[in-house]
Amino acid sequence: MLVTGGSNEDGHLNSAEVYDPSTNVWITTGNLTYMRVFHTASVLNNGKVLVVGGTAHNTSLDSAELYDPSTGCWSTTDSMAYARQLHTASVLKDGKVLVICGTDDDSRSSPEIYDPSTGTWNITGHLNNNRTLHTATVLNDGKVLVVGGFDENYNYLNTAELYDPSTGKWSYTGNLTGPRASHTASILNDGKVLIAGGDGPSDDVLNNAELYDSTTGKWTLTGYLNNNRKFHTASVLNDGRVLVAGGFDKNYAYSKTAEIYDPSTGNWTLIDSLYDARTYHTASVLTNGKVLIAGGIEQYTLFTSELYDSTIFYYLFTH
Repeated sequence: MLVTGGSNEDGHLNSAEVYDPSTNVWITTGNLTYMRVFHTASVLNNGKVLVVGGTAHNTSLDSAELYDPSTGCWSTTDSMAYARQLHTASVLKDGKVLVICGTDDDSRSSPEIYDPSTGTWNITGHLNNNRTLHTATVLNDGKVLVVGGFDENYNYLNTAELYDPSTGKWSYTGNLTGPRASHTASILNDGKVLIAGGDGPSDDVLNNAELYDSTTGKWTLTGYLNNNRKFHTASVLNDGRVLVAGGFDKNYAYSKTAEIYDPSTGNWTLIDSLYDARTYHTASVLTNGKVLIAGGIEQYTLFTSELYDSTIFYYLFTH
């Protein structure tokens, strides 16, 4: 598992590290060309990792670079048309990468697609709503579902739209039951998309969740989380359940709680808490089925990581 960039008490970083599950050890790897935070990282079909945008020293970035795991080296690739941060990046069925929105005015409504075969970017259509702190999910049919967030006037959105790679066009789909941003989106084994938590108007941290059915284009509420949370992580486990961990709670305190959503019942169940309360962390499902939680913030930047093992129902420290 590759971790790139970010920030700590000393400022923004250009370093990268790799976690090896077989040894339970982190090792440093080659440095990025640019320091960056609030960027995205996408695994391409050729095994390389595309890192895009972000910000450094209060300046949004249009640059992109590639990590080659066979050499541990980084190389720059074509820059985007627009600088952006807090955007989303989605690997499409054909291996291209769709990058949308962000916090910068020009980037909010101008999606771009990266073609690994040519190393170039192209603008593709325009969203119906400018948005940031949204989610983007690749559906089983190859379309991309973009949900919620807030617009350029900081209005929370309840809209959702679909991108069709075959036409390059965007279209509205059913509205959420309520507006939200800073939520998570997880595609379930049955193809439905679970939207969980986030915050809404008046900055209320939410504990509700809803499901999108791509066959009908409709949203329905599902079970309520045990804890209100935003800026948490959500991971689909090998058995199809969804692990949600950390984030901010309804009092904007750092949370160490975790819970699991069971699609067969629509219920959420609290599980063992993390060792460290954290938000703005990452969560990755490893090939062995364990979930690696890494970094984040709890008043100060965290260098700790931990593993969740669903077979023993608790977290383990990693090195």
